[in-house]
Amino acid sequence: MKHLLKMLDLSKDEIIDILNLADQLKYELAHGIEHKLLAGKTLGMIFQKASTRTRVSFETGIYQLGGYGLFLSSNDLQIGRGEPVEDTARVLSRYLDGIMIRTFAQEEVETLARVGSIPVINGLTDFCHPCQVLADLMTVREHKGSLEGLKMAYIGDGNNMANSLVVGCLKVGMDVSIACPAAYRPDPQVLEFAQGFGDRFTLTEDCRTAAKDADVIFTDVWASMGQEGEAEKRRQAFAGYQVNAELLAAAKPDCMVQHCLPAHRGEEITAEVFEAHANEIFDEAENRLHAQKAVMVTLMKD
Repeated sequence: MKHLLKMLDLSKDEIIDILNLADQLKYELAHGIEHKLLAGKTLGMIFQKASTRTRVSFETGIYQLGGYGLFLSSNDLQIGRGEPVEDTARVLSRYLDGIMIRTFAQEEVETLARVGSIPVINGLTDFCHPCQVLADLMTVREHKGSLEGLKMAYIGDGNNMANSLVVGCLKVGMDVSIACPAAYRPDPQVLEFAQGFGDRFTLTEDCRTAAKDADVIFTDVWASMGQEGEAEKRRQAFAGYQVNAELLAAAKPDCMVQHCLPAHRGEEITAEVFEAHANEIFDEAENRLHAQKAVMVTLMKD
């Protein structure tokens, strides 16, 4: 494993190794055990999309590992003024030990990794969000004890979160059911991958069908960053795709609810359900820190 670009690139063993390391690092942090595993290392953090959790978790994580995080917005880099990604990759590879990038196009991340000579971590693209899904899997395993054989239901937009959840959950042995409008399905590349898992994968437009006997239900905002102009159109399209008490009644009694945040209460999830599952959701948010530390150690440690 040289980079973290998308869940499709990872094997089941690589995912489990990251989760195990994340558990270890979380335990050590909670018990005051220092782990300066990346002492002297520098992570360049490129943000072409703003973020709360991604910036704070990566910056805190690299510090706890003994390294230094350098925040680089598109305003700080020549890439924001037209410099080719290839040239940026070559230059940053001479200065840094790793790059985390949060941007729009998946191809930009792939190009950084292909041309540069240091590890690249995908902090989010329009195609996928692997760091979030590693934290999600970590959280589900914490609460359920294992992943194999669980059913994950995703309700809403077939966006970057759906793409990564489908792949990640199937790879670790979970059954996956997705409910979304026909016009908002996950990426064709992801659906082609999922078809290879037979009846372990279900794609439907019916939320209750997807949620039936689910061990964990995921959702996300209906309009992601950059889609604000489509907000009203999307509200209409997703009007029936809300995680609420009625939907949870179709799931298992001990079903978890996960949301990558920020949440729009009253849209994709009711305030009642959000608050009832807030501990699980904020465990999920915290685990971004631990899962990403595990990724950085895996990729950047000598």
